[in-house]
Amino acid sequence: MRNKLMPRFWLFFATLLLSFNAFSFESGVSGTVTYRELPPEAIATLQMIRQGGPYPYEKDGSVFGNYEKVLPQRKRGYYREFTVKTPRARNRGARRLITGGEPRTTAEIYYTADHYRTFRRVIE
Repeated sequence: MRNKLMPRFWLFFATLLLSFNAFSFESGVSGTVTYRELPPEAIATLQMIRQGGPYPYEKDGSVFGNYEKVLPQRKRGYYREFTVKTPRARNRGARRLITGGEPRTTAEIYYTADHYRTFRRVIE
């Protein structure tokens, strides 16, 4: 009986490990995106940031906490988040631009299309 249980245990254990990896989320800055590769809505948001607003969403310009520690570590208040409109979305959607430094500066910009799960550095 013991001999039959060991292979089943290892099969169960391997299945459990594989399923955990299938549902784990990779996060972090995963490369770059050029200004021209951004969706048109992101380009419009960048223009609003440079003009200092007005912004269509109340939370635009608020501090991005970087609680997941995905972006490089900076002092609290360094990062600001801005909504990138998602066509046909009834809410703010998942797309954001995160800027670093002064609120109107766009020297350090990150784009996320999946609500902070992954980021790409915007290269202008």
